Amino acid sequence: MCLVAFAIGASTRRPLVIAANRDEFLERPTLPLARWKTASGQEILSGRDLRAGGTWLGITPGGRVAFLTNVRQATSEAAPRSRGELVTRWLTSDADAAGFVAGLEENGAAFGGFNLVLGDLRQKAWTWVTNKYAGAPVLHAQALAPGLYGLSNAGLDTPWPKTVELKRVLSAALQSGDGAAGDESLQALLWTALGNRQRALPADLPHTGVPADLEEALSSAFVEVPGRAYGTRCSTVLLATASGRDWDIRLEERTHGRGAIAGAAGPIHREQLSFRAP
Repeated sequence: MCLVAFAIGASTRRPLVIAANRDEFLERPTLPLARWKTASGQEILSGRDLRAGGTWLGITPGGRVAFLTNVRQATSEAAPRSRGELVTRWLTSDADAAGFVAGLEENGAAFGGFNLVLGDLRQKAWTWVTNKYAGAPVLHAQALAPGLYGLSNAGLDTPWPKTVELKRVLSAALQSGDGAAGDESLQALLWTALGNRQRALPADLPHTGVPADLEEALSSAFVEVPGRAYGTRCSTVLLATASGRDWDIRLEERTHGRGAIAGAAGPIHREQLSFRAP
């Protein structure tokens, strides 16, 4: 993914909300959100990258969650390992975040620049991990307190315009009311924000070293770069509601192809699971 806003423990009724766009080359083969099993029998709810086998956002019935974004660099060589592997590795692991990160220390540099968010709903633990952090030799890991966060193609909560705006919408959406109508209102606000094609003003653009026209094209929440056959491939909203210890988690993914209309739904894929917190 290249844009995500997420709220963890920021609302008693909605302990987890994630709104995200995945940007990728249009020809990269992908399977949409579905419930599937790994070779070891672990069940995962996620989309899948058919080229390298990983994913960008996923959750398990046991309450492990992970998602990632790339870190934009002016020049980058093809890394020997796919970043999507990191998500599936966490989802199929039984280690805590500290143990998982320790296991990555030796090969963290084998992945392209990444931001990885690890969640464990049973332990109520969240961690941000990156291999592009000033002063960190390989990996930097940071525990996340309850709150609202945003990620694009830079460090956690870097105030790029589209990240700030999606966080603002998520914050407003969390105030949209209770009950089923409230959930529908929340989702509608998030879908509209994820479909926003408004680009940042030149003065507000980040400077990551890529050409100025590309920097501008990448500055909207919903990305379209026809000349590079690149853009937003799917949008995902994960909404968890809780009553006491019982959680209901709903995922909805809207896939996009060439010529998608802002705000219009492409094919929609839905999954749902129930979870009892300790």
